[in-house]
Amino acid sequence: MPHYRRVGKIPSKRHTTFRSPDGSLYAEELMGVEGFSADSALLYHRHLPTAIVDAVAVEDFRLPLAPNHPLKPRHLRTQAMEWAGGLDAVTGRRSLMGNADVHISFVVASAPSPLYRNAVGDELFYVQGGSAVVETVHGALPVAEGDYVVIPTSTTYRVVPEGDLRLYVVEATGHIGPPKRYLSSRGQFLEHSPYCERDLRAPDEPLVVDGEDVDVLVRHRAGLTRYTCANHPFDVVGWDGCLYPWAFHIGDFEPITGRVHQPPPVHQTFEGPNFVVCSFVPRKVDYHPESIPVPYNHANVDSDELMFYVGGNYEARKGSGIGIGSLSLHPAGFTHGPQPGAAEASIGAEHFDETAVMVDTFRPLDLADPASTCEDPRYAWSWARRGPDWD
Repeated sequence: MPHYRRVGKIPSKRHTTFRSPDGSLYAEELMGVEGFSADSALLYHRHLPTAIVDAVAVEDFRLPLAPNHPLKPRHLRTQAMEWAGGLDAVTGRRSLMGNADVHISFVVASAPSPLYRNAVGDELFYVQGGSAVVETVHGALPVAEGDYVVIPTSTTYRVVPEGDLRLYVVEATGHIGPPKRYLSSRGQFLEHSPYCERDLRAPDEPLVVDGEDVDVLVRHRAGLTRYTCANHPFDVVGWDGCLYPWAFHIGDFEPITGRVHQPPPVHQTFEGPNFVVCSFVPRKVDYHPESIPVPYNHANVDSDELMFYVGGNYEARKGSGIGIGSLSLHPAGFTHGPQPGAAEASIGAEHFDETAVMVDTFRPLDLADPASTCEDPRYAWSWARRGPDWD
């Protein structure tokens, strides 16, 4: 993260004597990325964070993926998926798509999740509906509809929903953060960035929990392991540094507009290993007197485009059957664009009321079985309005 935070009790100097009221030393834990050559946080535990008493391999809740073959644009309807009650935001996730760089899933959760630690990469949540508290080793972070939440690699956390929580989950095999072009060489957001430090939220006080023989589910490159920790991981009395979970509301993204249609990079919000995330928000649209505000037909020759529609009316997709909760996949090798009539209908528009989260990947996205259960089979033919499954 681009700025320093200090939470709870810490000593004045790193790696020096820091004692609890009973005289014992607090145990330091340095969380750092890139071999401790980049961002880090220094946490002070009441007990040894290294103390585990058991480790057991457990079955993975992720599902196998298969290529998008034959190559087609896809429309998935998360709003049509059926969900059992009592699911949690970790083990209840349903895999939708993924590749070697990123895994994308969705869940409707109502129960607290187990303690979880993803040691493979950062996680990015988008809260489509509901609210929750994300409890972490750094403290608690309340989140609600419209929030993005970034969970750094190997952060121990759990999600406690407040009612039903609709959560879109992007799991990386590396780190997720603001695009480098938005940041100075020292990590400050620059003036041209569409959001800045004032828009971010992070834990502001420790979350100290007692407990013994506490289970933590850990994702690693070989699968899932359940540790039993001698003490509860949430025993941190203070921490400081630049590596921590944080939240950012999509409504605080300030759109960049122009006289004619602007390309998708102006909407970029995050970058990850071989993928980017963009936010399309309500905005003033192109103001050239002859502009066509909806996107032109385009071929993403290096990437698959996955759009999650979360609010308003997406002008370019009118007539396609897409609604709130839909996901559209437009793969590399397919030329896509506005639905028939959308370009003409958009001429003269001054404002678009639409909210969407886009993930562009630079390797093809494969599909999981749940994707087929909520797919609209007519979507691929919606530009021609004829073809298989078309009435």
